[in-house]
Amino acid sequence: MSWQAAGDRYGALPYRRCGRSGLRLPAVSLGLWHNFGGGDELTRQREIVRTAFDLGITHFDLANNYGPPPGSAESNFGRLLDLDLRPYRDELVISTKAGYTMWPGPYGDWGSRKYLVASLDQSLKRMGLDYVDIFYHHRPDPSTPIEETMAALDHIVRSGRALYVGISNYSGEQTRLAAAELRRLGTPCIVNQSRYSMFVRQVEPDLLPVLAQEGIGAIAFSPLAQGLLTDRYLDGRLPADSRAAGGVGFLRREHITDERLRVARALNAFAQEREQSLAQLALRWVLRQPAVATALIGASRPAQVIEAVQAARMPELDTADVEAIEEMLSA
Repeated sequence: MSWQAAGDRYGALPYRRCGRSGLRLPAVSLGLWHNFGGGDELTRQREIVRTAFDLGITHFDLANNYGPPPGSAESNFGRLLDLDLRPYRDELVISTKAGYTMWPGPYGDWGSRKYLVASLDQSLKRMGLDYVDIFYHHRPDPSTPIEETMAALDHIVRSGRALYVGISNYSGEQTRLAAAELRRLGTPCIVNQSRYSMFVRQVEPDLLPVLAQEGIGAIAFSPLAQGLLTDRYLDGRLPADSRAAGGVGFLRREHITDERLRVARALNAFAQEREQSLAQLALRWVLRQPAVATALIGASRPAQVIEAVQAARMPELDTADVEAIEEMLSA
């Protein structure tokens, strides 16, 4: 084995139980939505993934369409497994998803049994895996009966292709229906992955109460609002290598408004009083929710992973902190 992971890798991060399942996830997980595609340097990807695992990040989150081009993030992660991580397979939680357009024609999108099973078979081949730990339906399908989509997830577990299943981008009511159907089939839904940050809070009244009732863990993606809750945009300029400048992900130029910058600067000042970065404050704020099993970060360099892991070890926000943040967000 040419590379050996740090011997103290389980001393840096707390692990949280995912809903009522037996699975525990690191408080911070690494998502491969950005920076792991075909045009990204494999050497830098390798540095990011090595750093993450050395710091106790055991959960690596992918999807069939991550790239670009679609599929390339999974292919690159398969290379990284071969280079470094495959000997540690039993220490890893590898997740992938299907639900967005992946190939042309009527069978390469949405939530049919044919699409989901075929997509996962392709994902396993790209990564060189026999199974994934979590397989998600990536978004609700308005045209396919939820019974068919959930039956496909149940089949995937029973066939040995995945250990657990989850859903992503489902509303509270959609989650309740999906969980009930999976429970009836005997394969529980253990996780719902949804966008959640100080600037995107729709899950609070709608989804989080359902997750608590159903015993489903939450994975918060984009907890840093695609970089808006970091120091990258505080001066009002748009870095040439930023996601907003490149039109990648949710963040667009028009989202970086004077109002949001004003709030971000106030939050940054509050974070500095706590001897934190704005990103660390934003992560601690998301992790304050009992239902949140992990905050899913993206990274373009190892230093961002280190910063996020440090955030998970910082003191929790107390009631006064939360109230102060709420005032800034609502001002």
